[in-house]
Amino acid sequence: RAFASIRRDGSVVSWGDKLSGGDCSAVQQSLTQVRCIRASQAAFTALHGGAGGWQLVTWGAPFAGGDSSAVQPELRHVKEIFASQAAFAAVREDGSVITWGAAYAGGDCRDVKDQLQEVHAIRASAVAFAAIKGDGHVVTWGMDRGGGDSSAVQEELVDIQDIWATEYAFAALRADGRVVTWGSPDHGGDCSSVREDLFEVTELRASEAAFAAIRNDGTCVAWGPADAGGTAPQEAQKVTELRASEGAFAALRSDGTVVTWGAAASGGDSSGVQERLAGVREICASKMAFAAIRGDGSVVAWGPWYAGGDASDVEDELFEVQEICATHRAFAARRRDGRVVTWGSDSDGGDSSAVQDRLHEVCELRASEGAFAAQRADGAVVTWGSGNCGGDSAAVKDLLWDVREIC
Repeated sequence: RAFASIRRDGSVVSWGDKLSGGDCSAVQQSLTQVRCIRASQAAFTALHGGAGGWQLVTWGAPFAGGDSSAVQPELRHVKEIFASQAAFAAVREDGSVITWGAAYAGGDCRDVKDQLQEVHAIRASAVAFAAIKGDGHVVTWGMDRGGGDSSAVQEELVDIQDIWATEYAFAALRADGRVVTWGSPDHGGDCSSVREDLFEVTELRASEAAFAAIRNDGTCVAWGPADAGGTAPQEAQKVTELRASEGAFAALRSDGTVVTWGAAASGGDSSGVQERLAGVREICASKMAFAAIRGDGSVVAWGPWYAGGDASDVEDELFEVQEICATHRAFAARRRDGRVVTWGSDSDGGDSSAVQDRLHEVCELRASEGAFAAQRADGAVVTWGSGNCGGDSAAVKDLLWDVREIC
């Protein structure tokens, strides 16, 4: 519901819902030499340089990790930051981990702190964290039923390469191509029904409650609730790329065609545009719809019209598209000429008419749940969409110049 931008001089400007991190004035003086920013649902954490090495500054809702005062003395020599829905986890240069925020969402790691050594990456569900150690083992904490308890599969969690998460479950990919899952069975935490098919897996993707895996031969295997995309069709073969909405998957095949499955209300039914889904090079998802960029730069969208599934009103403007970005219910496409085309829910960023004259030479797009921010080549930022989600940046307009990055 808010944005934060890093300017080229390393300072930070934030805007949007003040309770969700849209106001960083209380920590503004500490926001110098900022390298990166990470966000939970309602707070931000910035990694910045200082006399003691890389340190952290937090702001936003205290219940979502906006207050790190209890662990501030430990937040030194930080290498990377990760976020769940309402907590943060920082990996320090020595491989140890510091957490803060809501305990139910992983903000308290005291029970496993002794195990959190030599950590090189962390993944998060909505309410839990999973840390991958240098030896390929995994340590989890947070809400048990949301993936925080992996004790039932701990012996299988060896040689882990990466981990993916639905809202309340995890799926870990091992070096031998096998997959290990844990967490809520209703959110993909139980893959027993397809276990024999999960071999030579190279990549996974997750909707809110289901997982889909791509095998080395391009076959897709899915599990979890069917209405969340947990049942892949026979046509899901020779897949090179997967994208997920809230309750559906879209698979790009090697011949440029697309196969979809899952809830129709989340874009799982593409039959209305199937003939046009050829020569596709990239797919983007909103919460309930999909948009595909074809090789010629045109765009095909499907799913509920109110969530961006119908781009017919702007179809003539969708040419030479380079990038598509999505809020929950709208899309924004950046063309080769630096112009931006939007569609979907007006209140969620689908209507950019009020700022269209400023949307030129755009080089990057970012989205919150209901608003967009466009970074121009001259370092200026243009915003639109819901004011409660960062669509109105008038209060900081004079500060939004020479911007390097938007979060």
